[in-house]
Amino acid sequence: MAGFSRRHFLALSGSAAAAAIAGPAGAAMGPNDKFDLVIKGGDVLDPSQSLRGKRDIGIRWGAIEAIENDIPAARALKTIDASGKLVTPGLIDLHSHVYPYGSAIGIPADELAQFQCTTTLVSAGDAGVNNLGALRRYIVAQSRARIYAFLHIANNGLSGFPVAELYNIDYAQTEACAMALAENQDFLLGVKVRMSENVIAKHGLEPLKRGIKACETCGWPAKMMVHIGGVETKELMSDILDLLRPGDVLTHAYSGAPNIAGVFTNIVQEGKLLPAALAAKQRGVIFDVGHGGGSFDFTVAEVAVPGGCAPDTISSDIHVFSGNSPGMPYLPNVMSKFIAMGSSLEQVVAAATVTPAKIINRAPKIGTLQIGAPGDVAIMEVAEGPTTFVDTRNNKRDGKVLLKPVQTVVNGVPFGRPYQAPFAVR
Repeated sequence: MAGFSRRHFLALSGSAAAAAIAGPAGAAMGPNDKFDLVIKGGDVLDPSQSLRGKRDIGIRWGAIEAIENDIPAARALKTIDASGKLVTPGLIDLHSHVYPYGSAIGIPADELAQFQCTTTLVSAGDAGVNNLGALRRYIVAQSRARIYAFLHIANNGLSGFPVAELYNIDYAQTEACAMALAENQDFLLGVKVRMSENVIAKHGLEPLKRGIKACETCGWPAKMMVHIGGVETKELMSDILDLLRPGDVLTHAYSGAPNIAGVFTNIVQEGKLLPAALAAKQRGVIFDVGHGGGSFDFTVAEVAVPGGCAPDTISSDIHVFSGNSPGMPYLPNVMSKFIAMGSSLEQVVAAATVTPAKIINRAPKIGTLQIGAPGDVAIMEVAEGPTTFVDTRNNKRDGKVLLKPVQTVVNGVPFGRPYQAPFAVR
């Protein structure tokens, strides 16, 4: 890896896609050029490259330019000392709520960056057809952090929260949803639907069926993100799982929330994993954590994970309510909970970088520190020592590792010092 630069990357790849990512060959660094930013001396962990070890990362013009054993200080215009810290690709939060002012529960993505080390966030159904334009024009365009979105099947998205958006099924207009997907393929990932009884009442599978139809008629392979937790009946949970297609996302996969009658109707029932859940996992349905303020239960995960339904992606479901809850669902904290449950550091980093990046599949080379990738970097402390974690049902588990955010760099520009001038040219 030492000495490998973007010039080598272009020479080896020769592809138009690589050239578009990395810039024209003439823009490669010369021997006297300096990096805009060097992140020095960190313990680099990049699952996309099976890379682990002490490295210096050089960033120039917003992109990863070099990963080397040592980059001389004289070659850096600005430096971040990451000695003793974990350095990873910028974290990707596949389930967040980052539509302030347009949905009732959104937080500005840039306010979350320093608490989560998140450089890319996905708005999980904050907007429906009727308020999607404002999300795109006034929120996504103004944010330093990269934002993508699942479009809610309900026209009004989550703007009416806490009033349920699908008690009136007429809000779920399939053709309008499909049209919005077709017109916004560059930043939409698919359709979000919340299938809990307290959201859809007695409408059963109909909201999900409408979402799938919108995905299948929009003209590109859009995905579903399906929220569970307290669905109406035990049988309905299996029916939901049976409808999910390979690549669709089951979020709140380890929810222990009961339905309105207080019955536990999620993927673990009476202490056993549903066969339909394992079948869904085996055919390629993505299991996403989506911790939130009420949607992660250790006792569910402790059955589902060894039963064959480990999480593919770890996400926060961070919003104005969950962010104030005892479970503290900030993404590094949620990752730490899975380390306490037996996952490796490499596994939890992959579940918050390279795996969600593949699901998003919009910006080339996010979730990686490969040469030519955007300069998105997370710097965290791996704090070792006794710690106690709390889920959303007040179950507690002890752990020995806690990931703590230190600094976040997006497109080569840190949140905080060292500042550069001009602040950014992108």
